[in-house]
Amino acid sequence: MRLLYSLLLFLLLPLVLLRLLWRSCRNPAYLERWPERLGLWRRALRPVELWIHAVSVGEVQAMQPLIRDLLSREPVVDLIVTTTTPTGARRLQELFGERVQHAFTPYDLPWIMRRFLNRTGPRLVLVVETEIWPNMLAVCAERQIPVILANARMSPRSARGYARVGGFTAQTLGRFVRIAAQSQPDAERFIQLGAAADRVQVTGSIKFDVRLPGSLRDRAEVLRRTWGINRSVWVAASTHEGEEERLLAVQRKLRERFADVLLVLVPRHPERFDRVAALVRREGLAMIRRSDADPCNADCSVYLVDSMGELPLFLAAADAAFIGGSLVPVGGHNLLEAAALAVPVAIGPYCFNFAEITRRLVAEEGAVQLQDAEDLAPLLAAWLGDAAERARIGEQALAFVERNRGALQRLLALLDAERLAKPPV
Repeated sequence: MRLLYSLLLFLLLPLVLLRLLWRSCRNPAYLERWPERLGLWRRALRPVELWIHAVSVGEVQAMQPLIRDLLSREPVVDLIVTTTTPTGARRLQELFGERVQHAFTPYDLPWIMRRFLNRTGPRLVLVVETEIWPNMLAVCAERQIPVILANARMSPRSARGYARVGGFTAQTLGRFVRIAAQSQPDAERFIQLGAAADRVQVTGSIKFDVRLPGSLRDRAEVLRRTWGINRSVWVAASTHEGEEERLLAVQRKLRERFADVLLVLVPRHPERFDRVAALVRREGLAMIRRSDADPCNADCSVYLVDSMGELPLFLAAADAAFIGGSLVPVGGHNLLEAAALAVPVAIGPYCFNFAEITRRLVAEEGAVQLQDAEDLAPLLAAWLGDAAERARIGEQALAFVERNRGALQRLLALLDAERLAKPPV
């Protein structure tokens, strides 16, 4: 079955490269260092002890506390982080500079993976969340390199897809030495798909262990002053195609009640910044872009964030937040950054990427899940008009985050156990 998978991937490779070219039309960064994806590097890759494979900004953010811990050790754990997207690469550079080696994720063909391992020679591999690549795992198994699936999640929809090739999925999952699941339902789905029960462990989500900079509140207060201390502000975070129109309609309704309410709109992907800006202009709403550095007075209705890596700052400066990717079937994004800032948060019906966290946070009354965008305007109006209610929900959200910290230490313990179990070669 793996041979068929490899053959299909090889035959599809021209289409994969054409898609990369197509994406570069909207975001030229996709063509930066593109030969790395084929196992061709213009610069030398130094050998490392640990390879961490993340996908994009969210996974890099999730692994940030773990990477900081490994870099603070004596001796420092030498590592390489691979990402699929240029935005993930940029965020890694912003966080760690040259302290962490980066490469774009090699395509999952055996000879490309072997070339990558020949160059980097890791003793241990950490794969983040749901990145399950059969040839990566098989080639690592050939070389007796242990692979851990960290912060692992498996939505019911993904599980149904993997179950269609049940034998192949079970064989692939069997190559992980450990699956560190975010929740018990995630763990049960991995086991149902064929992972060995004694290799699956619930460690929790490392995203609970987010540590925000001590200066964040001060910077947020300065930003809020530039917007106007007394005006209401809500953030629509990580939005996707098909959501902004509905969110702008919500903003119009809110302006009928709160004349100077400000929507801070944060699209998920940078290649969409200009399109979203054009949409706001077509809708006739007064807008300031983050990159303009213009003053945002009371007439401004939409503050468009066309930068990356600043979402925590805007959440800290807001009264309420909506998490995007949830009004369309993307599956939602991380609610915990807003919760850790004691900001009341709303999410739409499509939250399968964070189903368990959403369910628990809603049950704790630290968030509200909506069935439609039509429900968002009255909810935000209620929150923006009642500071005590906002504070109550925000405090419950923060308490939920605090109670669930600890996944980082459990994951570090798994890493250390594997590192000690496999002596240097």
